[in-house]
Amino acid sequence: MKILVCVKEVIDPEVPVNSIDIDSDLWKFSPKQGVSKVLNGFDENAVEAALNIKEQIPATDITILSVGKDFSMDVIKKPLSMGCQNLFLVKDDKLDQTDPFVTSNVLYKAIRKIGDFDLILCGRHASDWDNAQVPIGIAELLNIECVTLAKGITVDNNEIVIDRIIPGGIEKVKTSSPILVTVSNEYGEPRYPNLRGIMAAGKIQPTIFSLEDIDLTDEDLISTNEIIEIFIPEKDSNCEFVAGEDEYDIGRNLALKLRDKNLI
Repeated sequence: MKILVCVKEVIDPEVPVNSIDIDSDLWKFSPKQGVSKVLNGFDENAVEAALNIKEQIPATDITILSVGKDFSMDVIKKPLSMGCQNLFLVKDDKLDQTDPFVTSNVLYKAIRKIGDFDLILCGRHASDWDNAQVPIGIAELLNIECVTLAKGITVDNNEIVIDRIIPGGIEKVKTSSPILVTVSNEYGEPRYPNLRGIMAAGKIQPTIFSLEDIDLTDEDLISTNEIIEIFIPEKDSNCEFVAGEDEYDIGRNLALKLRDKNLI
């Protein structure tokens, strides 16, 4: 079985907002000096799903694909240190700021260049822009089915069974390859790379494509989305402490205040 996992480097979502520079003129944000990038957490869930399938089917081959202006090899090679086999990168300065439609097209072209896959996995969305549009765009361009928000994936011969998150429960979907699946964080914690995996990943050299290698021109990189404004929202909230002689009196005073504001 051949699996492709699309991944992305993002600014560490755990860093405080003041660690990010906002450029309102160019409609972009970037980490300040010293703030590192990490692999998108939802993409790590997708990598874990691929590795679990490989444990079910040892002959499975897992390929990692990413696009961008530049890459931190320690970050982008993490899936290799977890146990994946191949790494393909589309690298070009023009990929510094692309909308989901352009990104989908670049990934589509790269996938066509690499070859066919039985299963394509993506994280449910990237933690920087939260668009969740790229995986659906890839599936549309490849003309294959797309199942979103998977919390479990099993493969039995040619049948793929997906447990999908829906409001209030789980939906079980049975399908066949080729198919694209987005993996949710409910899938479970991804494994940590061990020393042997880290050393093995260091020996694997990525295959790097330019835009010309995948038959893309400048016209193909024109964004169709327009960002009107980008800014850090200002917090304007007041906190009022409700006083009282004891807990009962505090609770009563709180209830009265909420009633006066028509909140209860």
